[in-house]
Amino acid sequence: VVRENYRVGVLPRLGLGYEAAKERNPGIIYCSVSGFGQDGPYRDRAALDLILQAESGMISTTGEPGGHGVRCGVSIADMTAGMYAAFGIMLALRVKERTGRGQAIDVSMLEGQLSLLGSMIGAYFADGEVPRPMGTAYKALLPYQTFRTKTRDLALAVGSEKLWKVFCPAIGCPELTDDPRYRTNAERVRNRDTLIARLQAVFLTRPYEEWEPLLLAQGIPMGAINSIPQVVEHPQVIARGALVETTHPRGATVRMVGAPVRLSETPGAVRTPAPMLGEHTDAVLRELLGLDDRAIAALPEAGAIGPKR
Repeated sequence: VVRENYRVGVLPRLGLGYEAAKERNPGIIYCSVSGFGQDGPYRDRAALDLILQAESGMISTTGEPGGHGVRCGVSIADMTAGMYAAFGIMLALRVKERTGRGQAIDVSMLEGQLSLLGSMIGAYFADGEVPRPMGTAYKALLPYQTFRTKTRDLALAVGSEKLWKVFCPAIGCPELTDDPRYRTNAERVRNRDTLIARLQAVFLTRPYEEWEPLLLAQGIPMGAINSIPQVVEHPQVIARGALVETTHPRGATVRMVGAPVRLSETPGAVRTPAPMLGEHTDAVLRELLGLDDRAIAALPEAGAIGPKR
């Protein structure tokens, strides 16, 4: 498997593109990750995460109502492209097991973002309404957003009519259950502004610490808005061992997130820390290209590889 994310056209010009690789090894799986894909009018554009969040429409849907769109807090276009590359490679390996043939994989960061926006794009085609930033709210369900309490914010997801009928009495507002303005989700969506204002006023009457057990006892999906320091001390994170420790090459202990997917028979684990720059260069050149120590030692002097750090 070869994976590359150079600008489109760079590796073919160097004689290292898929067609050249395929001539040497017809079974090669060659995964190219780029901003806009291997063809089309934008193929030659430079692309970083921010650019793809903007071009894909992701930024236009993210942020507070009435405000400018904002970048997602993590580099979601980069991360999505990486996951789709992994999926594509696994699929290609499965095909190779059956046929013996390799193939090229074209992963576009733009199309990765479009896949995440699929429901919004579909809704736009259906009703012609342009999706706008809604803060933590969700257009299709209500109430489904965060609310302020006396102490901290609370995330709430009343995702069905059954839950609505339990929720209203639980917060001390049984009269909302059969109010004709809010009886069904469709009616609640149409009367969003008045309902959200009413609910916000109710949630401000108690601290989060009182709302949590009250809502959980009724099976209503809810949660706290945690900061990163709170997340790393979260009881569920600790109980699951989701954060692991490893020793850095310079001797320090490093905490990091462990493997997010757990397999019963072949569990993954973080065995080493992130490598130092160039730490594995010699091993890769020796094992994959068959170079000896003398040939490897000559490469930095020739400018073919950078120095180690």
